[in-house]
Amino acid sequence: MLNIIQVECPSEILIELHMDAEHFSSLMKWQTALALFREGKLSSGMAARWTGMPRIHFLLMAMQEGAVLLENNADDFTREIALL
Repeated sequence: MLNIIQVECPSEILIELHMDAEHFSSLMKWQTALALFREGKLSSGMAARWTGMPRIHFLLMAMQEGAVLLENNADDFTREIALL
């Protein structure tokens, strides 16, 4: 099921950013997926599917944007070895 959400955006913002509505929409989708992934509210797989890219590509881009994939703590270690 696909949900479409409309967001109001003054044309001045698009002009200022030198973007059309489609490019701005893609940027908002990427930034939202990244933020939700960083907050632990969205898995990397789900974020990748939403943004239309392979999971590894999403993870590489997320790391370039400063996302931390694993904390150096017992909870992350336990979660990761459970996947083996």
